[in-house]
Amino acid sequence: MPSAISVVTLITDFGDRDYFVASMKGVMLGINNQTRIVDISHKVAPHSIEEAAFLLNSCYHYFPDGTIHVVVVDPSVGSSRRGLLVTTSRYFFVAPDNGVLSYIYENELDVEVRQIENRQFRLDSQGATFDGRDLFAPSAAWLTRGQTPGAYGRLVKDYETLPIEKPEVRKGVLHGRVAYIDHFGNIITDITADDIKSLQEVTKKKEISIQLGDVSMNELQTHYEQGSPDTPSALINSNGYVEIFLKKTQAHTDLSVTIGDVVNIQ
Repeated sequence: MPSAISVVTLITDFGDRDYFVASMKGVMLGINNQTRIVDISHKVAPHSIEEAAFLLNSCYHYFPDGTIHVVVVDPSVGSSRRGLLVTTSRYFFVAPDNGVLSYIYENELDVEVRQIENRQFRLDSQGATFDGRDLFAPSAAWLTRGQTPGAYGRLVKDYETLPIEKPEVRKGVLHGRVAYIDHFGNIITDITADDIKSLQEVTKKKEISIQLGDVSMNELQTHYEQGSPDTPSALINSNGYVEIFLKKTQAHTDLSVTIGDVVNIQ
């Protein structure tokens, strides 16, 4: 179970202008002032469950065992959608039941999903628009005080998942998509270095061609400095994904790319 100095991470689409993030932190520190709170990001595109899921999947496993990951991108706040506590062999996750934890269900071991039903873990509020503060923050904070998952509510088997389509090879072409666009405007795909190896095993080709819209790239660079500010380049990033970039400029703006766009490699 978490210790008295537990780490709690936050991913939200709240931005940094309003009182939302500060309120969540205040609630958690009021329950356990020894909690260490780490902001992963509060600039998820508003209501983008897919983007939040990708962000979480990109970094949650670098945190120490016992970390509590809180994700609040919640377009259906106030509705009948459930609040969840998910326990795995290493971590805890607190989030709405809207698919934002899909990668966790797929990647983690010994996954247990519970609905947060115990009124002890909800603040009283006249409205129903801020479960980040009123439900998810106190639920996470009470975990740091040693509350057991079983105290939160019943087990859930029919939790929501996103329709995550993995890259696949069809007729000698590897089909993937744009999964994320980072702060620098770099275009991160869901295609991995292992996917490319699998393609090459099928086609027996050493050279590859990466196609994004009307743009083709015929080689993989090893670092950003090898790129050009005028012509898109591609590389394998440190998370193992194919990334398309323009040197020192915003690739997604110049190429008019959005999340979900098709990327093909052959």
